[in-house]
Amino acid sequence: MTRHADYPIHPQFTERWSPRALSGEALPIDTLMSFFEAARWAPSSSNVQPWRFVYGLAGTPGFDAIFGSLVPFNKDWAQKASALVAVISAKNWPAREGFDPKPFGSHSFDTGSAWMSLALQAHQAGWVAHAMGGFDASVLAQALSVPPDYAIEAVVALGKQGDKAQLSQALQEREAPSLRKPMAEIVAEGRFSF
Repeated sequence: MTRHADYPIHPQFTERWSPRALSGEALPIDTLMSFFEAARWAPSSSNVQPWRFVYGLAGTPGFDAIFGSLVPFNKDWAQKASALVAVISAKNWPAREGFDPKPFGSHSFDTGSAWMSLALQAHQAGWVAHAMGGFDASVLAQALSVPPDYAIEAVVALGKQGDKAQLSQALQEREAPSLRKPMAEIVAEGRFSF
């Protein structure tokens, strides 16, 4: 399946997708840190930078801690990931002299921009970044000692793309870039009219 944009955009947006077939190849730490470096430079409201990343490389206790929180469907394919990353956001403005912490309304929005920066950097470097919502947040929070004033937004599997034949037949059939909704379903002028 070939993706086509309706308007001119950089090819990185249509070329990036989220395969599940991963090779298990080791991820060099400097390469992994370059993904986090890209995320570090994401836009942020008032420069609060609420995003936090906790990672585990394959074969380490950190990987096992994150992996243990995944739903069975994701465990089935993510076991071949080179690294797993918990994407976390601070729910409150940081405490400052004279100010108590208060809710930070755009923490998830800002952290989403950091995740996208990570995903695009991984893609540019020839790696897969597949985000998942299928995990048990309470299990993961306990395993990683995440304080209650932080939200676990997603878990990301990182790795090199592997042979889709290793996947179940049902997943092999889905192992292709997905299309997107038409512009008319996501963009409106002047008022919400969807």
